[in-house]
Amino acid sequence: MNKLTLLTIIYIVGIIIGALFFDVWGAETTFLKTMSVFVWTIIFLIALFYIDKKQKR
Repeated sequence: MNKLTLLTIIYIVGIIIGALFFDVWGAETTFLKTMSVFVWTIIFLIALFYIDKKQKR
């Protein structure tokens, strides 16, 4: 399996878990829940950058 595909699947599963079990998109969202989604996305983007950089070599 391609690393990019695996990374994308892990990201999507993390977002789904956050939505269903941690109620990130609920009516009463705290600052911590909101920041956790941003941090998860930032980690995903950094990993995408490094995977792309490594594949270009």
